[in-house]
Amino acid sequence: MRKFPFVYWLVILFEFFERGAYYGMMSILAVYLTDKLNFSVTEAGSVLGIIQPIVYFLPILTGAIADKVGYRRMLTIAFSLLGTGYFLVSQSTEYATVFASLSIMALGAGTFKPIISGTIARVTNEETSGLGFGIFYWAINLGAFLFPLFIVPYLKTISWSYVFIASAICTGLMLIPTLLIYKEPAKIEAETKEKESSIDIVLSILKKITTVLFDWRFILFILIYSLFWVLYFQMYGTVLWYVQLFVDATPLDNFISNVFGINWHFDVEHVTVINAFTIILLQLLISKIVQKTKPIPTIITGFIFATIGMAILAISSNIWFFVAGLFIFATGEMTAHPKYISYLGLIAPEDKKATYLGFGFLYGVFGSAIGSILGANLYEKLVNAPIMMHLKLKLSEADIAVAEKTSLSEVLKLAETIGINKYDAIVYGDPTKLWLIFCLIGVAAIAGLLLYNRFVRHN
Repeated sequence: MRKFPFVYWLVILFEFFERGAYYGMMSILAVYLTDKLNFSVTEAGSVLGIIQPIVYFLPILTGAIADKVGYRRMLTIAFSLLGTGYFLVSQSTEYATVFASLSIMALGAGTFKPIISGTIARVTNEETSGLGFGIFYWAINLGAFLFPLFIVPYLKTISWSYVFIASAICTGLMLIPTLLIYKEPAKIEAETKEKESSIDIVLSILKKITTVLFDWRFILFILIYSLFWVLYFQMYGTVLWYVQLFVDATPLDNFISNVFGINWHFDVEHVTVINAFTIILLQLLISKIVQKTKPIPTIITGFIFATIGMAILAISSNIWFFVAGLFIFATGEMTAHPKYISYLGLIAPEDKKATYLGFGFLYGVFGSAIGSILGANLYEKLVNAPIMMHLKLKLSEADIAVAEKTSLSEVLKLAETIGINKYDAIVYGDPTKLWLIFCLIGVAAIAGLLLYNRFVRHN
């Protein structure tokens, strides 16, 4: 531990607060958009399907730029954008302004992402990098675990908008240590003394992009791997809407309340907590088990676990099935993803490893764009629309008019006034078919990698 310099621990602190702010916000964003701002499910899916790809695509560019202009300058830009974006979201209610505000946040998050890993890579060596990145990964999941578990539920009792304000504070305050005490890694200081023009930087980035795009085996591998992340990004959309509408968490609430002697209530923000807790609990064990296994068969095993987890959601809406499904899904994620990164490092040309690893983020671009939009549209068609159609019919028979932009949660409240409770209404939705469709995508990912490993993979 003593071999890590001060700047290492500083960026670990940055990572903890930035990821806590991001996952705290993402744990409620989809429900906030539909239930508090009355966006349609498809509108919310469109927002998620654009801002999340920005977060994953931008590191390809900002990492290269940071290497040229310095990490401290890019960190300052990142935290400024993050703080501003989160705060503007808290003050926005219209689709255009919410979208613009979240885009500012996404630009900040995408700028921030490669700088922390870049700093750690530059201040560690062969002896310390393993532990250094292990602590870094734990900081991510610790933030994703603690913020939605404790801070988000408390702030929601005051106002949902306070969650975004808290995220703005957590990221905006990081400007102070960035400006006052963050030091450029020595390697960066030496490299940035030789300044390049903006045109040279852009041309250099375009050359790297062209090199990677012509490696069709690499691009095909990324596309197949992205199918898994189509499933993963349901955790920030369809799963949140599903748990709010279909899952009765009373048995889990009673169990936790009795065991810990607290008044516990499971809500949508705790979905991401299950994922983060599973990784914190099992990542070291899983990593040890698969340490010497081949990358592609290990990734396929992870896909199988994730697909089984999604299938469990299709079996029952029982809270214990729900928790088990997410637990098994997270096990699949932590089995596949480290091996994915390892495989990229193995297949990348020796002089282009950083470029290939940067383009490895494309799985998040494709997965979040397709997953968010596809998930929202399927949820609207299979779940929301049938329930809304039934309720509107019943309400019209009782001479109660429903405005076109009324959210499902508001329609459910109106239905209660004529004696129709939530459990009477949700039988008209078909979430089982929704989850089975995503299971088929998981099966396609497994089949795709099996074929890739057999006929295409790099030697």
